[in-house]
Amino acid sequence: MPLQSYHSSHGGFDFLGLRKGPSGAVEIVYDDGVARRMIWRVRSQAADHTIGEVLRYAVDQTRVLPALLSELKRRSIAIEAIAA
Repeated sequence: MPLQSYHSSHGGFDFLGLRKGPSGAVEIVYDDGVARRMIWRVRSQAADHTIGEVLRYAVDQTRVLPALLSELKRRSIAIEAIAA
């Protein structure tokens, strides 16, 4: 799976990305463009396009991080933090 990246369409600096980590697991990357970068490993068996829909939705919200976590929970996609 190639890296998939999503940027805010309303001009924000927030970035969300979907990638394969070194272990082969799917990872979600968040970067606020200033000081914070976070990475989570996806623990659920979720299709890449479903996770992509979540990222696309969350990155266009005013508060990206809470929107991301809420949407993942709503769709029962489990994650674990691997870098903060």
